[in-house]
Amino acid sequence: MTAAADFQPETDVPETTGADDNETPAVADDAATETDLAADADATTADDSTETESAAPAEDASAADAVESEEATDDLVAAESVDDLEVEVVEIDVVEVIEDSEVVAVEVVGVAEVVEDGDVVAVEVVDVVVEASPSADEPWGRVDDDGTVSVREADGWRVVGQYPDGSAEEALAYFERKYNDLASEVTLLEVRHRRGGASASDLRSTARTINGKLDGAAAVGDIASLVARVAALTETLAAESATEAVAAREAVDDAVKARTELVEKAEALAARDPRTVQWKQATAELNSLFDQWQSQQQNGPRLPKATAQQLWKRFRDARATVDKHRRAFYAELDEAHKGVRDRKTRLVEKAEALAPKGEDGIPAYRELLDQWKTAGRAGKKVDDALWARFKAAGDALYGARIEREAADAEASREKIELKRALLEEAKAVGDERDIAKARAVLTGIQRRWDEIGRIFPRETERSLDDELRRVENALRSREDADWKRNDPEQKARANDMTRQLTEAIQKLEDELEAAKKSGDKKAIANATDALEARRTWLKALGG
Repeated sequence: MTAAADFQPETDVPETTGADDNETPAVADDAATETDLAADADATTADDSTETESAAPAEDASAADAVESEEATDDLVAAESVDDLEVEVVEIDVVEVIEDSEVVAVEVVGVAEVVEDGDVVAVEVVDVVVEASPSADEPWGRVDDDGTVSVREADGWRVVGQYPDGSAEEALAYFERKYNDLASEVTLLEVRHRRGGASASDLRSTARTINGKLDGAAAVGDIASLVARVAALTETLAAESATEAVAAREAVDDAVKARTELVEKAEALAARDPRTVQWKQATAELNSLFDQWQSQQQNGPRLPKATAQQLWKRFRDARATVDKHRRAFYAELDEAHKGVRDRKTRLVEKAEALAPKGEDGIPAYRELLDQWKTAGRAGKKVDDALWARFKAAGDALYGARIEREAADAEASREKIELKRALLEEAKAVGDERDIAKARAVLTGIQRRWDEIGRIFPRETERSLDDELRRVENALRSREDADWKRNDPEQKARANDMTRQLTEAIQKLEDELEAAKKSGDKKAIANATDALEARRTWLKALGG
């Protein structure tokens, strides 16, 4: 860019002379003299940039007008002296200068560069517009005499409505409340975004709605700042929406995978052999799969329509197949239950017919019970009802036995006492040293025991019999031992064995003595072991 294009004033720009912001302000010393411009041109050739000095603002409007008039004259003289030179007009960007903590916009509309032999020899400022930013104290709204309310915006005043039936303060307050409502919506949107919980797409939709309300809003206030806040939030939400879209796609993929797993499990149930299926468990498992499907459908992400329909068709077909097999199984089971029910009904009728026989009908009832066990099942309710009747018939038979046993037990009380007295007498059998006399005493007791007869209950009878049997066994052991001692053959064999062992012991003692003299350790050990064995046998024979 040329030197003129880099023009920036070093000092503060002058204040505006008119009350209206749109009026062009007077500028003091905005252009240098011809000599100064020539010097600036030389400096531009060396530094590739030119800075034009600007004077301090005029103290009043008349001084500014005088300076402006003088500068215009100097510019005309410079232009007349370079009539034959090339003049190029360029535009300059807006420059912001801080004055009293406020931003003052300075726009150089255009400059004229006088070029001679490729060098800039003069610069003419065509126009300078200085615009101060609105004061913070300046009101955002105004009310005309007819009640028309306008809001101040960057490009001027905009009519937002009328309030003819109230004062100016009431009119402004009404439209300021509308602005506050809009500001509250923007703030609420920002708070929702900060707190999280709502999706970025939903917030973007709300932001678009609010932005539509702000466009030409009938409100008085800093609407531009609300628009800027919404725009900034919309930009942030756009980036977050992209992230959410990726997460949503991943969630959909995971949901498709989960639904597919449910479908495959349902199809595996449908493919099983119906004869091997535990239908109560299978039905519960299929219901659980359906509950999971509904939960994923209600709480999970929305699947693409084609994918969702395809998976549902597979799941529905699997459920239909399982239901078909289950119905066929239970139809066959019902038919089998019907046959079992008929058989068990006949068994119940036979059992009930045994009631008049009382205890004597128990053997026949036991046979019917064996048939009941092999008859099969007729369904829980039917089985329970039939078994209740069958058991009641058996209880009647066994009840008769219990009554008879109770009567027998009552009649057996005296017999029990008699047998216990005989057991007291039987204790003398063990104390009798003469085996023959002991046998005679026991025989008399056994004869009287049998004469007493059976007693009830049977457990008491078995207990008493066991006590008498112990006395008999003890006496029999004594008799066996005595017989062995007094048997001639046994005695002869024992005497012969004793003699042989005595001779063997004498011989082994001689061999042991000889081994000790010879010092043969092995012979000594063998003779010692053999000798100990023979002595043990002899001792066992009583020798």
